[in-house]
Amino acid sequence: MRKLLFTSALLTSLFSYSQEEKTKDIEEVKMTKKVLQKKSDRLVFDVAASPIAKGNNAFDLLKETPLVSSTDDKNIKISGKSNAVIFINGRKSNMNADALESFLKSMPAENIAKIEVITVPGSEYHVESSDGIINIILKKKLTDGTNGNLRFGNTQAKRNSQNASASINFRKNKLAISSNFNSRNTFRDQQYTLKNGDANFNNTSVGYVRNNDLDLGGYVNVDYDLTEKQNIGLSYNSWYSETKDAQSNLLNTLLYRDDNNVTKTTYNRAVNNMNARDFNNSINLNYEAKLDDKGSKINLNAAYLNFTKAQQNINVTTITDVLGNNISEVGKFRQEIPQNIDNLSTTLDFTKVIKNFTLSTGGNFNKTKTDNDTYLERFHYPSQSYIKDINQSNHFVYDEKIGGIYANAEKNFGEKFSAKVGARLEFTDSYGEILNTNINVKRNNTNLLPTVNLNYTINKNNSLSYAFTSRVKRPSFWEINPERVYLTEINYIQNNPFVKASSAYNQELMYMYKNSYFLQISDSYTKDATTQVPLQRTIKNSDGENVKELRYIRTNYGSENNFSVNLGMNKNFFNQIWTANYVLGLQVNSFKGTVDTDPITGEKFAPFHADGSMTTPFLQLSNNIRLSSKKDWFLGINYFYLGKQRIDLGILDPISSLDFSVKKIWNDFTFAVDFRDVLNTNWITINSIQTDGNYNYIDQNQYNRRFNLSITYNFGNKKLKKARNIDGAADEIKNRTGN
Repeated sequence: MRKLLFTSALLTSLFSYSQEEKTKDIEEVKMTKKVLQKKSDRLVFDVAASPIAKGNNAFDLLKETPLVSSTDDKNIKISGKSNAVIFINGRKSNMNADALESFLKSMPAENIAKIEVITVPGSEYHVESSDGIINIILKKKLTDGTNGNLRFGNTQAKRNSQNASASINFRKNKLAISSNFNSRNTFRDQQYTLKNGDANFNNTSVGYVRNNDLDLGGYVNVDYDLTEKQNIGLSYNSWYSETKDAQSNLLNTLLYRDDNNVTKTTYNRAVNNMNARDFNNSINLNYEAKLDDKGSKINLNAAYLNFTKAQQNINVTTITDVLGNNISEVGKFRQEIPQNIDNLSTTLDFTKVIKNFTLSTGGNFNKTKTDNDTYLERFHYPSQSYIKDINQSNHFVYDEKIGGIYANAEKNFGEKFSAKVGARLEFTDSYGEILNTNINVKRNNTNLLPTVNLNYTINKNNSLSYAFTSRVKRPSFWEINPERVYLTEINYIQNNPFVKASSAYNQELMYMYKNSYFLQISDSYTKDATTQVPLQRTIKNSDGENVKELRYIRTNYGSENNFSVNLGMNKNFFNQIWTANYVLGLQVNSFKGTVDTDPITGEKFAPFHADGSMTTPFLQLSNNIRLSSKKDWFLGINYFYLGKQRIDLGILDPISSLDFSVKKIWNDFTFAVDFRDVLNTNWITINSIQTDGNYNYIDQNQYNRRFNLSITYNFGNKKLKKARNIDGAADEIKNRTGN
């Protein structure tokens, strides 16, 4: 069911900000403190100098950070990037997406000193081609003691969902422990209208997809100071998710011409019921030694990760009348889709600082084994028993080894100019096969990936920066598992073990004025880009009728180029009562490629052409208004609009959202009420029409209009220094599990 969210990556926001200078008078000496600074490879947001931190949690604070936004109150996005990887104190977080969301929403913003936004990561970072980085720097206090917080939330969309979390931090002398436990009971509903066909055939599917997920997760980080300059740490992360009675229910209307050219209409209903459980557990051992007081250090990691998933689908097709009333059952199958991923990983990083020169080098190695034994059996009505479908069952195993080394050099040439150059050399050796067949895939690749960052401060009011990076994006493990997820018997999603890694080349030019205004120009070119390509062909069904089979096949389709220009502003008005973050942008998305073959079976389909280009306007308005002199009441008014745009699947119609929020701070409690998508305009509609007349249409309502209520209670010593957040050696692999 989760793979049915076609548009999760479509709403990458272009939200960008900058922030004005703030002055302080200290002993009659006037000092200027920059809330926003542009360094050679990152934008630094000084939270302590911003009026928006008080009473917020880390997630809400990130949404108010320059270049960062969230359109669904779940995923954090960076301008021009499809994904934001969260780092804590320079180390990648060890949590999956659901656990990370809960963690950020339970972290008080008052614990944060700075937020660094790295739109074009250097070669030292183990991230994918379309990833940006957000590095959260926590305040450093040496006080011993205990603190924590409790958070309770309730969300009303079509159905009601609940969540709760608890975090506790402890420090005593050389020992520090941080822990978190969170749980959620989430209902996700979607309403679909799907259409595909040509001049002689039309299939219209109308219905819903609904999920009920119970999630339990948490982590424990233990950090011990061996000496003043040496630390050892152990982290354990665990996440359990259970999906109960998820269902897709689609009423299908088939309009076609038979062999005698007579127009006929038939009706059927396809119902797919799914239950699933998955576990994600990882453990990481870390050693860090500071070599001097200038920032020189060495960091070692060793990690083990295990991900297991069990999923069962039962699909039933029934002939109906025009009103959708069932007449007779004509098809039924059940499907087992297990998955197991084991990974061992190590990393080594070394940094040496010599005056204004910094040299960093290191490497990583990981070994991953995946095992996916998909089993499908169809119901045989004469014998009233299930019989295995050999063509739709497969046992796919995949072994992968990845090694990489990197080197960076960074130097400040006076106060005006700084530069950082580097390169990463990656080695990939992988082999996958469907057991008992001749279908296999073997790869042995070497990639050299250079990076460049330049920053020039023209004067105190003007600065200019340029960045270039090349990256490899490897497919997630679920993408290469050759399973099928059925909407109907002739309309389904199919993954692909032959998906190749994509190569991306990213450039960015940024001009800033008075730390309040910015102009950002970026371009990203992707070779061997991937998507779920909709392939169609005419076949005969079991009744001898001519119907259109539609396969959404995960595969490489060609090249993609995304160019964007954003003009933004962040300013405070009326003595910081009103904080306004605005951006106006244009993006040009271009696609080129053709797919006409199932990469697994070799079957031919009508060609799908991804060729096309379109210019799209974008507007983001974010307002935070302090309603009281005590700084305990706040009002938020936010709006975004994304015009009609070209995507790989076709044309996405305009989307927008108007949101309101009210926040009340009372002692150690924070009460927040949010109204999302008030006008119910955050709705996905995609059209694709090919030159041969084949068309595909998706109308998807994810019920984004919702009401959120949350209560957060902070307790204990607010000046407590937290345990180190340890960069896990298996973090990159965990991201590719898709969980």
